[in-house]
Amino acid sequence: MKNRFFTFFLVFCSTVQVFSKDIKPIKNKTTYDFLLRLPEDYSEEGGKQPVLIFLHGKSLSGNDLERVKRYGVLYAMERGRDIPGIIVAPQTNNGWNPDQVMEVIDYVLSNYQADSSRVYVCGMSMGAYGTMDVAGKYPDRIAAAVAICGGGTVGYACNLTQVPLWIQHGNRDRAVPLSESKKMFNAIKNCNKQADVTLTVIAGGTHGSVERLFHQDEIYDWLFSYRKLK
Repeated sequence: MKNRFFTFFLVFCSTVQVFSKDIKPIKNKTTYDFLLRLPEDYSEEGGKQPVLIFLHGKSLSGNDLERVKRYGVLYAMERGRDIPGIIVAPQTNNGWNPDQVMEVIDYVLSNYQADSSRVYVCGMSMGAYGTMDVAGKYPDRIAAAVAICGGGTVGYACNLTQVPLWIQHGNRDRAVPLSESKKMFNAIKNCNKQADVTLTVIAGGTHGSVERLFHQDEIYDWLFSYRKLK
């Protein structure tokens, strides 16, 4: 039994080390420094890849990019989740500015084989507010978005009718109330009843427990099913 556990531990550690080598910190190129993961099949001569932007919550704010791996998309990948495309995880120390997030996106589009018609954004908590603000200010640039346990700016609601949006929130969230997500959902639907927006209420979900959504296939399958029409 001990030998079996030791073998598993060595395999797990080697997987984490290989994954960590695949992540590249990009500093002093845009307002936000960010972590970049290129897929295994990436090639400068190959086809263009989708881009997934992950916006972290307040607890990961600061100037240490390693913190961004503590939960969310990169953490899920570190634990074995296979997610295609170019993964981008910027870090902020003072909330999310949609213009500065778009600056990161434009840098990736200009410097890598990235597909401008397949740019996706997702975020949790403060990152969910950032997600809806980015998609709301730049609806012509974002193919689809997922916002988990956050909210958004109601003034962007009508713009958000142009972006497929999946909002998810636990009904036992004490940090950010479910009413924040409901407010955005209702505002979007008031602009256009046919808008492609879904609100999923997670029974028993707390502010932290909904992080598990990043470790499941559903949100990635849903996001990558969309493409922005030119």
